[in-house]
Amino acid sequence: MSTALNNNADGWDPLIVAFCCNWCSYAGGDLAGTSRMSYPANVKVIRVPCSGRLNPMFVLRAFQRGADGVLVAGCHPGDCHYSTGNYHSRRRLSSFKRLVEFAGFEPERFEVRWISSSEGDKFAEEMEAITGKIKALGPNRKMRDARWQNVT
Repeated sequence: MSTALNNNADGWDPLIVAFCCNWCSYAGGDLAGTSRMSYPANVKVIRVPCSGRLNPMFVLRAFQRGADGVLVAGCHPGDCHYSTGNYHSRRRLSSFKRLVEFAGFEPERFEVRWISSSEGDKFAEEMEAITGKIKALGPNRKMRDARWQNVT
C-alpha cells in the first residue's frame, strides 16, 4: 500500500477537484493568483462556462476517478452572466448532494460555493477550508483501490 493513502501525518494530501464558473469563480481564482494569495496546490481547477451548465455526472465521475473532494463554485445567485444559470445550479446540486450519499460517498466531500470575480481572498479561503475539511475526513476509501489500479 502506498504511503500516499495513509493518514495526514504520513504526508497524505487530498485531491480536490473544483469546477469553477468562467465568469466569476474562475476569475476569482485568477485574482487570488495574481494577488499572490496562496491556496493548496492539490486543488485542481476545471473551468466551466457556467455552474448551471455543469452536468452533475461530472461530479460523480470525479469521485469515481479518485477525487477525495469536489467543489462547484459559481456566481452569486442573481449575478449570473447567463441570467439564471446559478439558480438552476443551486436547485440541481442541492438535491444532487443526496445522490452523492446514495452512491456511497460521504456527502461532506461535495460542496457548492458562490464566489465572485472580485473575491480572490474568498476563493483562497474556500480552497483552504475544503482542503482542511477533506483532510479531516481522510482519503476517499470507496475508490482508493480503483484509483491506484488505473495508474499506469
